[in-house]
Amino acid sequence: MGLSPSSLYKSSSPNSPPRRSRSLSPMALPPPPPQHQMPRPAQLAEGGSGSSSSSPSYSFPPPARDYTQDLPDEILALVFASLTPAERSACALACTRWKEVDATTRHRLSLDARAGLGHAAPALFARFTAVTKLALRSARGSGADSLGDDGAAAVAAALPSDRLGRLKLRGLRQLSDSGLASLAAAVPALRKLSVASCTFGPKAFVAVLQACPLLEDLSVKRLRGLPDTAGAATAITEEIKFPPALSLRSVCLKDLYSALCFVPLVASSPNLRSLKILRCSGAWDLPLEVITACAPGLVELHLEKLQVGDRGLAALSACRNLEVLFLVKTPECTDSGIISVAEKCHKLRKLHIDGWRTNRIGDFGLMAVARGCPDLQELVLIGVNPTVLSLRMLGEHCRSLERLALCGCETVGDAEIICLAERCAALKKLCMKGCPVSDRGMESLNRGCPSLVKVKLKRCRGVSSECIESLKVTRGESFSISLDIVLEHDAGSASENGAQERGQAQITELADQMAGMDLPANAAGAQSSSHAINRMRSVVYAIRRRFSNGNPPNPPPQ
Repeated sequence: MGLSPSSLYKSSSPNSPPRRSRSLSPMALPPPPPQHQMPRPAQLAEGGSGSSSSSPSYSFPPPARDYTQDLPDEILALVFASLTPAERSACALACTRWKEVDATTRHRLSLDARAGLGHAAPALFARFTAVTKLALRSARGSGADSLGDDGAAAVAAALPSDRLGRLKLRGLRQLSDSGLASLAAAVPALRKLSVASCTFGPKAFVAVLQACPLLEDLSVKRLRGLPDTAGAATAITEEIKFPPALSLRSVCLKDLYSALCFVPLVASSPNLRSLKILRCSGAWDLPLEVITACAPGLVELHLEKLQVGDRGLAALSACRNLEVLFLVKTPECTDSGIISVAEKCHKLRKLHIDGWRTNRIGDFGLMAVARGCPDLQELVLIGVNPTVLSLRMLGEHCRSLERLALCGCETVGDAEIICLAERCAALKKLCMKGCPVSDRGMESLNRGCPSLVKVKLKRCRGVSSECIESLKVTRGESFSISLDIVLEHDAGSASENGAQERGQAQITELADQMAGMDLPANAAGAQSSSHAINRMRSVVYAIRRRFSNGNPPNPPPQ
């Protein structure tokens, strides 16, 4: 038996259990017959035979009309702009008008780049005509089903060439140099290109620079089609001729075992402002000399886990406008290289140094920074051991120093904190981790650093919670301080966890060193690598035994 439309608006009988009501759109539910009056919200039966404490529920009729039809398309587009891509896709299924508004105002589009994308591309880009940012992603397990050269050519033919400004390619393992060239030729207005986990080589970027004269930002990560340069940069320069990239402003090279192939590309960008070279193999002293000679206008430079020494840092002296410098785990850099940078780069504002506990960068380098970089605003020291000598000069000469982080600095104690409180009047944020400071040093912050608004302490076991509360009361409500330590009165499990945490940090550091090692190229190298792994296992076992509170762990397998 079917139900009449009017019966849908009636409340259930007293003997039937209450049912949950849901709102339905006017299109999904026909209006009640005109001869019947629109009922008011009726309360369902309470206290039925089934239960005596059931909460009342209400049944509402559908609205007489769709009030969203009164919204202009511009207002509806603003609403869609605040939604996630999944929510926008769901809203596009509500009605034809919402689908059209979504299609004509969606600027970002992320597609699963499978082999069949070339056939669906014409219909997709005929619908989404306002796309300016496109991402083509292929899952790791796609294999041969990912987008290839033929599919890329079909996608290129359907792209909105005059509007697309950003293109991101991820995991396209079937795409070769010609496939990337076809995509680049279809987007002459491209300004940002990001590629990762693809198989084409550096020659493909020659076509990119030729077809995209407005390209400003280039990011290259984990390419699989790079040749083995064996540290030779001159041969690559003679083999690959990159056209001048006059508009290129930012380049990022990350996790490339032959990143030296891109040195000619970077050197062909005279207007380059930002350069990031992260976890790339090869010797970088000579390439940095070539890059800084061709792009002296560098403002930001990030070097992480690179084989670079003082010679490479001395090459940075040609970049007189350098403002941001990150040196992360570059163990060959010493005070001499820092001094050469500080003597020429007087506009330095941000300096991050991760010394990796090698003790090769210390007071002498930091004192040169204090003398040569008066505009320094942010200083981060990890695994570096400054003393009162360098911190006093930093406070006296760097009057704009606002942010300071000291992590794993074994020489930073109460005397250093007292020096900071007396000298750093502009300091606003202070972060310390694993430093041997106590309440005596922290109490000096009550008398100094008038601009200080935030302090973060971690693993500073000499600082008590009473001192933290005293600082909060003295400095007022606008002052924020956080403390993360293992208290002495905690149970023995807490100290055991702390020891395991320290041991885990040591093991993580060794794992990072192992990740940075080059892979063996022959059987002899593989044999020596196995010996190195066995030695590393012994070191890890010794560390675990040291922090296991007398309980020796299982020996490592040989």
